[in-house]
Amino acid sequence: MTAESDLRVLLSDLSPEAHPGRYVYATVPDGTLPGGVAPVVTVREGEGLTLVLPEAEAAAAGLTYTYVAGWITLRVHSALEAVGLTAAVSLALTDAGISCNVVAGFHHDHLFVPYERVDEAVTVLERLAAESRTG
Repeated sequence: MTAESDLRVLLSDLSPEAHPGRYVYATVPDGTLPGGVAPVVTVREGEGLTLVLPEAEAAAAGLTYTYVAGWITLRVHSALEAVGLTAAVSLALTDAGISCNVVAGFHHDHLFVPYERVDEAVTVLERLAAESRTG
């Protein structure tokens, strides 16, 4: 599958998919990944290793965590050099008053939104896709 970079095509083909479960942000100051956890995202920062992982795993490992989120994957295969996708998605969610943390994977973009608003966020993104197809 070829990665898409045309913004209109990206938006019209968003295909947001919510993953089941609750995900949280935690940090490990010494950068060592605790046993028994399988983060879906890691980011190495000067302050430590940031983990995005299932809430149950964070709790079982005794990690302090914040921001309980729902995880949405945009199923469109976006090119890493595509311009405007993150801005358009963020604007649509901003207009709905929904915070969003975006992580780019090689094939797809992943959004972490407040857990209690994940279904609403998917609806907002589906509406954005529909408007892009008709306008």
